[in-house]
Amino acid sequence: MQILLLFGPDLIKTNPGLAIGLVVLLAVAIQTGLALVGSARRLAHQRRQLSRERERLDYLVRAAKSQWHNAELEKASWNGWRKFRVHKKVSECEDVCSIYLQPHDGKPIPGFQPGQYLTFGLDIPGRDRQLVRCYSLSESSLKQEYYRVSIKKERAPRDKPGIPAGTASTFFNDVVREGDILNAKAPTGHFYMDTAKEAPVVLMGAGVGITPVLAMANHIADSGSKREAWFFFVCRNGQEYMLRQDVDRLRKFDNIRVFVCFSKPAEAEVKDRDYDREGRLNVQLLKEVLPSSTYDYFMCGSGPFMKDMYDGLIEWGVPDGRIHFEAFGPASVKRVTEAKAAAPAATAAAPVGGKVTFAKSNRSCAWDGTAANLYELAKANGVRIDYGCGAGSCGSCLVAVKSGDVAYKDPPGFAVEAGSCLTCVGCPKGDVVLDA
Repeated sequence: MQILLLFGPDLIKTNPGLAIGLVVLLAVAIQTGLALVGSARRLAHQRRQLSRERERLDYLVRAAKSQWHNAELEKASWNGWRKFRVHKKVSECEDVCSIYLQPHDGKPIPGFQPGQYLTFGLDIPGRDRQLVRCYSLSESSLKQEYYRVSIKKERAPRDKPGIPAGTASTFFNDVVREGDILNAKAPTGHFYMDTAKEAPVVLMGAGVGITPVLAMANHIADSGSKREAWFFFVCRNGQEYMLRQDVDRLRKFDNIRVFVCFSKPAEAEVKDRDYDREGRLNVQLLKEVLPSSTYDYFMCGSGPFMKDMYDGLIEWGVPDGRIHFEAFGPASVKRVTEAKAAAPAATAAAPVGGKVTFAKSNRSCAWDGTAANLYELAKANGVRIDYGCGAGSCGSCLVAVKSGDVAYKDPPGFAVEAGSCLTCVGCPKGDVVLDA
């Protein structure tokens, strides 16, 4: 009736057939419109279903590729030392260079998990034995033609002139040239991003600690993954802004958000042009920009930086198992689970009063608890043991245990073979005889 009123009483009286025809047409139009709306809704639902199915298939394809990648990694890996030629050397910023390595034998090299590192055996002039050091790979793990490490020259501290500059980092920056041959072990390390997962990640690097988290971000970019990633990098200013081209490239990807923080920008440096935020990277910044705290967090940097970030994330309510960090040298971050057991673990791992015998060197000494670990005890008593990461990750300090038992204050990064121990993180449980 309301529809008929739209045409007016005159039309109904003078031409009722036309009025009825118009009503019929209008009803058909309404029905057609409703049908079209229903079809549009069904199509939208089908598109969403297809989109979810494509995402599922993409995930399965990436997971299969990841499994294949890991299988190829195992197949192409090697034991012991392998020779690499320095294909290219690039100055990244003040005191930082990138070394591009290609296998000297021309054979393929395995991929690696983004976040892992290479262990180098350096023959440095003036030293009577090889120096072992570990450096994180800084390039995407999908680059099959070379490995890249980015190394900061560790200068002598200004306030502690008695401490020498870093021997290995100085050698890489000042001595190594293109065409040189270096010895390296296969990529390893337990700090890495699982490339088969799609969980969103927060990647944080301070200073040269950018290297492993940049490898993770580069992998996301190069693999075509739509994985949500937040990339944070902090340095003093533009003079210390390393690997800038890599970081700028990440900004081109919609699923990767980049924040570069300068703690002390130079006068000529402009916010939003040279950097994104002024000040240090801290959890407060994460709270400001992240939609929530439900991410997997990967971080690498100085000990104080990682401790502050770890403590802040725990306070924010982030589960301990979702916080991952890399540390070379003595551990500077104590996890919540470790801290709860610290007192009894220390007592069990390092009782005072035992005797340590270094069989090959024909030396014995008392364990009085003043040395941090067996490596430090050996060094203080003139016993030479190979040394690398200092964190129980690279295996360079592995020695056989002839008798007795060794425990660890900080757990090693891998399962140590029976009858051996890692001296850089190991302490004796009573009397111990080592094959060193």
